[in-house]
Amino acid sequence: MAGDAQNYATDRGTATTLHDLSDGPLRGHSVRAMTDFPDWIQPMAATLTQERFTGDEWTFERKLDGIRLLAFKQGDDVRLFSRTQNAQHLPAISAAVAALPAREVVLDGELTWDRHSGFHVFDILWLDGRDLRELPLTERRRLLDAFNFHTPLHRVTPLDDVEPWTRACAEGWEGVIAKRLDSRYEEKRSKLWLKMKCEVTHRFVVGGFTDPQGARKGLGALLVGYFDGDDFVFAGKVGTGFDTKLLNELRARFDAIEVERTPFTKATGLPRVREHWVKPEVVVRVAFIEWTRHTKLRHSRLLAVETDIDPRTVVRSAP
Repeated sequence: MAGDAQNYATDRGTATTLHDLSDGPLRGHSVRAMTDFPDWIQPMAATLTQERFTGDEWTFERKLDGIRLLAFKQGDDVRLFSRTQNAQHLPAISAAVAALPAREVVLDGELTWDRHSGFHVFDILWLDGRDLRELPLTERRRLLDAFNFHTPLHRVTPLDDVEPWTRACAEGWEGVIAKRLDSRYEEKRSKLWLKMKCEVTHRFVVGGFTDPQGARKGLGALLVGYFDGDDFVFAGKVGTGFDTKLLNELRARFDAIEVERTPFTKATGLPRVREHWVKPEVVVRVAFIEWTRHTKLRHSRLLAVETDIDPRTVVRSAP
């Protein structure tokens, strides 16, 4: 198999064995000592964030809408697993992984939902007897660069957009993943990888708020809703997207229109402690990921307080 792999590398103009790479990405870096080939590696998971940012220490990739897939190649044997370690029978992808110029390799990526369009590879965790998880992402990517993938294998390439999340939403993607360039591969949900999902924006009317906790000033979260005929329907809480100045300004405004009873006429999940109710007069614009199955906002954040909008015109938009 080693000879076949070397011939493949020569034919494709690539060099992917540890011997060939000793003067490249592996030099000066700590890779784990030679160990037995792993039966399983828990995939690193990204943490959802509502922040939008860029920086020299971060890189971005398209978040593919598919199934997480890890490929384990040991000699002629190829095993494919989902995120939950369920074996996957994908003959075309198995054959393509088997043909890669390496005796041993573990690849991490995403399988398209149709299970035929391809395996989109974004990380390499093991190569020819070496555990690469302690290498920074930049060096793991350099190792991936040595492979010349062919359909149904595809390389996930970094995005160079100024606002990659804006492109994602414009092109109908699920979102983007922000990854620290120095990140090691952690077998857990990590804040070194962050998910920025495309959001829905919607107007809502404030019907109440909660008291702040800890060092927070002004208020804790807005309680928002929309009108459905004569009913005022509770849609959920909005607790992020404020600065201290806005929190204090809103609290003063709400104190002036506070009422004793909830204005919501259709409501489940209303808070029962530290809650305050206000006349449904203030309109806000909110971003959120999706509606839950209980028709509540998931991962919402305040975008703006709007003016000159009649609260009675705020209804739920079609999904």
